Amino acid sequence: MPIVAAVHTTEGSAVCERCLVADRPLARMKGLLGRRDLPAGEGVWIQPTTSIHMAFMRFAIDAVFLDRDGVVVKLVPRLRPWRMASSRHARSVIELRAGECERRGLRLGDRLELGDTREAVAA
Repeated sequence: MPIVAAVHTTEGSAVCERCLVADRPLARMKGLLGRRDLPAGEGVWIQPTTSIHMAFMRFAIDAVFLDRDGVVVKLVPRLRPWRMASSRHARSVIELRAGECERRGLRLGDRLELGDTREAVAA
């Protein structure tokens, strides 16, 4: 069963209240494909990966690239459909609604982690 959890900075600021952890091959391949939008407060944490593509996507997203320690190494705001983004230093990416990085004050160097309360979600 997929895991959905809150993601926050180590200082306690919320980044994503409901983040799907895509750490299995099928979940990583699917990502946000087939969705019409991504509500505020929701996201997908793809791990492991150093890059993402927006082929067949219908909306723009903010991409947050993290190193192996969960430190933000690159922010790509408003990544549009049919584009790609990567970071050779990244080990995972959180995909958020376009504009969420700015709205939540996310910056390079912030350290992110899953919240303590994880809940299983029916497939």
